[in-house]
Amino acid sequence: MKTLIGGAIAAVFGLIGLAIWFGAFLQILAGAVPIMLLLGGGLALYLGFDEIKDNWKNKKEEATAEVDESESYKQEIESLKKEVEELKAK
Repeated sequence: MKTLIGGAIAAVFGLIGLAIWFGAFLQILAGAVPIMLLLGGGLALYLGFDEIKDNWKNKKEEATAEVDESESYKQEIESLKKEVEELKAK
């Protein structure tokens, strides 16, 4: 109950202060919005660049995995060919 009353009093004082110093509030808002946009844009650029780097890294790993997989298939085919030749020779 105390919290509710304290919150209501704070809201009333905030509303009165906003009405009295509305010009100052607009000045603060005018100064804060560009900074928030600048910081938000910088963060978005950083995260986007980091995501692109991760995608490049994953594509490289997939390409090497495909090469390794094809090499293992080639080795398996060779061993099967040898086994077939051995069975034919018997």
